[in-house]
Amino acid sequence: MDLLFIPIILVSVLVVITLIIVWADNFFGTAGERTLLVNNEKEIKVTDSDTVLNLLTKEKIFIPSACGGKATCGFCKVRVTEGGGDVRPTEEPFLDKEQKANNVRLSCQVKVRENIKVEIPKSLLGALEYKAKAIKVEDLTYDTKLVRFKLIEPDTMEFKPGQYAQIKVPGIEIIRAYSIASDPNDPHHIEFIIRLVPGGLATTFVHKALLAGDDIIITGPYGDFFLREESKRDMVCIAGGSGKAPIRSILYRLQDMGMPRKVRYFFGAKAVRDLYYTEEMQAIAKAFPNFEYIPALSHPEDTDDWKGETGLITDVLDRMTGDLSESEAYLCGSPGMIDACIKVLKKHDIKDENVLYDKFG
Repeated sequence: MDLLFIPIILVSVLVVITLIIVWADNFFGTAGERTLLVNNEKEIKVTDSDTVLNLLTKEKIFIPSACGGKATCGFCKVRVTEGGGDVRPTEEPFLDKEQKANNVRLSCQVKVRENIKVEIPKSLLGALEYKAKAIKVEDLTYDTKLVRFKLIEPDTMEFKPGQYAQIKVPGIEIIRAYSIASDPNDPHHIEFIIRLVPGGLATTFVHKALLAGDDIIITGPYGDFFLREESKRDMVCIAGGSGKAPIRSILYRLQDMGMPRKVRYFFGAKAVRDLYYTEEMQAIAKAFPNFEYIPALSHPEDTDDWKGETGLITDVLDRMTGDLSESEAYLCGSPGMIDACIKVLKKHDIKDENVLYDKFG
């Protein structure tokens, strides 16, 4: 036999094997009608081999998925109580030992090839898909914008101050999550503070392409990070960069309540050019004596003429903080900043259950 034909034969064999595997998967693993049962209440009939995430979305059950189902964000967790198969390697980085023991899975990686039962938090059942229109795109700093949307259909979103929503970037269908920065008393409009991430498709779209008048799809609200309005504890708020967004929404609500609690707000930035809404924060402090705004610069420039606090926000927090055993903390920013701040808070005796945070990826 001519040696030239051997590779061709091998390729042909591999193609046949692949076709057999695909056929077997379709025939044995996905043939026939199956059911996806949600919270032992809603039954979804399934005839194709789609993921739990996609099937829920088709049924207008919108659970968080900042990466759009690519297994890179880890947001779309559900508890699979029956079916679902084994945990896939793509899920491993996002699941700790306890979650695996409780059958927590990434819904974007679980295909419905058999009858399956899942549990999702009831708080997510209130998330909706909104048609919205951008009505304001404003520069806050050289790399940070405020974007304001008018909700069209539905025309209101009821959210808790501190929660987030997701934006679907038109054309490329990328989904990204952003904290809501607006006043919860205005349910007809949603605002986001979005910082440009070099190479980020969604933030590049917002900073370079989004214009007032553009239509957008928003889903939400999401998240367990929100103001505990029933609490009477003193508050410590800590944020950096666009982490100011959920704190801004929280402050709107506290002002509406008459600022009933003592609030100290530490905001970390690199230089003066990274600060924004300073006058807004100062106005709140003037109106409410029990509110204190403490911006700190880690690397002020020579031309900044900065007379405020300097150093890492963790150092400023440490030297300006006393006993926190009866206080409550709200943290927003990068994982590294939040982890470092939690260590400082624990040094000052804060209780674990009184530390609430939202880590930005």
